[in-house]
Amino acid sequence: MKVEEVIKQTKPFKSEFQKLIVNIQVTASWQNSSFALLLKPFGITPHQYNVLRILRGKFPEGYCNHEITERMIDKSSNSTRIVDKLLEKKLIHRTEDKTDRRLVDIRINKKGLDLIEKIDATPNPTRTKAKTFNVEKAKLMNEWLNELRED
Repeated sequence: MKVEEVIKQTKPFKSEFQKLIVNIQVTASWQNSSFALLLKPFGITPHQYNVLRILRGKFPEGYCNHEITERMIDKSSNSTRIVDKLLEKKLIHRTEDKTDRRLVDIRINKKGLDLIEKIDATPNPTRTKAKTFNVEKAKLMNEWLNELRED
């Protein structure tokens, strides 16, 4: 569906560049909404999933909150609150250093690993649609998006 149809735009965009930026925002919002719906039956949010993925990447070692925040997709997220929620759900472990309470080690546990494996095995419409692109097209789109974010 064209971006103009999604946002019910009646006037043309001022430029293709403006249209591109709006299209990226609309697509990101669509992807985030569909992913949140996919995660709902598992009882976690996209931000919690992101933290679990980060911790899985470091498993069996862990990270501190600051290191998790640096790796998160949405850097404005409150990683401390997200970690607290994951602790409540018993998906991770948090260990404080006995000599310095500011040093905290956060690790994913077996339950968290099993959950993320189940989620990754669930059909994801966005992932399925992206796989219809050929590899060259996917590489080119990745290059364009990387260039857009460059300083």
